[in-house]
Amino acid sequence: MKLFVGLGNPGPKYARNRHNIGFMAVDRIAEDHGFSPWRAKFQAQLSEGRLGGERVLLLKPETFMNLSGQSVAAALKFFKLTAAELTVFHDELDLAPGKCRIKQGGGHAGHNGLRSVHAHVGADYARVRLGIGHPGRKELVTSWVLNDFAKADADWLDDLLRGISDGAPALAAGDGARFLNAVALRVAPPRSSAGRPAAPAPPPPESTPTKSPDPEPRSALQRLMDRFR
Repeated sequence: MKLFVGLGNPGPKYARNRHNIGFMAVDRIAEDHGFSPWRAKFQAQLSEGRLGGERVLLLKPETFMNLSGQSVAAALKFFKLTAAELTVFHDELDLAPGKCRIKQGGGHAGHNGLRSVHAHVGADYARVRLGIGHPGRKELVTSWVLNDFAKADADWLDDLLRGISDGAPALAAGDGARFLNAVALRVAPPRSSAGRPAAPAPPPPESTPTKSPDPEPRSALQRLMDRFR
């Protein structure tokens, strides 16, 4: 069993915020893979289902971002899971918009949601870092993450979320490389050398029917004489 946690803030006011991209990721997984309806548990919204051969729990803490660890710890304890079975999806300022990376363990880099998870369960869990870009100046960060994605972000955001959903079974199986490949195929599909999407291979040429031989073959001299008649 695995626990996938999306980080964000609860309520419609925050639903489209950059800070809520973790919620968006697990919402897309739940929708695309037929998970159970969300229900309130562990100061969070919980949904259950399967990704490939793995049973997976999806969790969206409703404690607000800086207390997310309370909900995560309660879920881990109830299901008798360790941090090794935990993956957290979160926004990442230090990645360009649309980029996705996986990290195992390490620091929280000042992210309030990760800071809280660290405090409650330690650092030995996996993170899926979802790039939202940086506003350029430190004093603008709070406003940046607590504002909605711009309309111009809609296409890459949808591609990223679709890729996450496509790769979710691989992630649940512990195959991070295959997960990232699925994301890349959505965000940056292969292109031809001319810069256009690669065209499908042309169909094989149709075979030309073999001409039946003349029933009465004629000599070369006879055919030549026919031309002058």
